[in-house]
Amino acid sequence: MPKNAATAAARLSTAPMMDWTDRHCRYLHRRLSRHVLLYTEMVTAPALVRGNALHLLDFSVEEHPVALQLGGSDPAELALAARMGAEAGYAEINLNCGCPSDRVQSGRFGAILMTEPALVAECCAAMIAAQPVEVTVKCRIGVDDQNPEEVLPEFLARIIAAGVQRVQIHARKAWLDGLSPKENRDIPPLDYDLVQRMKMLFPNLHISINGGITSLDQAVSLLDQGLDGVMVGRAAYHQPADILCAADRRIYGATGPDTTAEGAVRDMLPYIESHLASGGRLHQITRHMLGLFSGKPGARAWRRHLSEGATRPGAGPELVERALAEVTDLTESASIL
Repeated sequence: MPKNAATAAARLSTAPMMDWTDRHCRYLHRRLSRHVLLYTEMVTAPALVRGNALHLLDFSVEEHPVALQLGGSDPAELALAARMGAEAGYAEINLNCGCPSDRVQSGRFGAILMTEPALVAECCAAMIAAQPVEVTVKCRIGVDDQNPEEVLPEFLARIIAAGVQRVQIHARKAWLDGLSPKENRDIPPLDYDLVQRMKMLFPNLHISINGGITSLDQAVSLLDQGLDGVMVGRAAYHQPADILCAADRRIYGATGPDTTAEGAVRDMLPYIESHLASGGRLHQITRHMLGLFSGKPGARAWRRHLSEGATRPGAGPELVERALAEVTDLTESASIL
């Protein structure tokens, strides 16, 4: 891919989310948007370098533009993992400095790295030197008792000096002492103004904002305020059609009709057949499709069909087609009324 493909796509991105943004999820999201930048789940550098878990790098070329998120804190190990990601064909290599989970902390990576900006800079420099793909950083505005007004500018200055030109900032602190990972997604207050001030302080740094963004309208508004990109997490997963179907037109200026949830389902059927033929199970894909019709007539029936039937032995694309037919029937009935 062109070296700047990920940067061009980064006006809107879907956040890396553990156990959610696997390759099946990303393939679905690509059926909804041709342009949005997609991120993998976090892959740890030790798993690639020491564990030789190269299957974690698997993805379809149809997912492009897609970025690999790495977790780690050893510069040499991260450099090797970044090289592996580049060789696998990813358009961007992203360093996780934002995840607050206990297991991430114990591995000395994720949000805990906000306390070690010099180490993060060393890691970034090593990753940049090791391979040709752009290296970016996803971070928080601070952790625990840190003062974000002080630590975030220093953190950004350090990684810029190391060669990083693009960041994604989750506009909340992470409380590593006292809050669970789930609570860290909601309880610490959002500070969009601070992220805006970072854009003014570092005008040449490409900044995407993350955290609490629930609609495409909100994403457009944040871009209009001068930020370079918007990263959407849970809303893009639970209501993917609401976030992604009009994104190509509204965010990227693409022409042509918007995509639809129904069209995405039909586009997924050959992919489902191929996955089943290779020994996969239907629910591995359909678990990511449950929210496609969220807020629409038939959404409950759609979820029920997939959640109850996809785990049964022999379940295949015909189950998805039956569920879609029920949604379509209910949608047509609602439009008549």
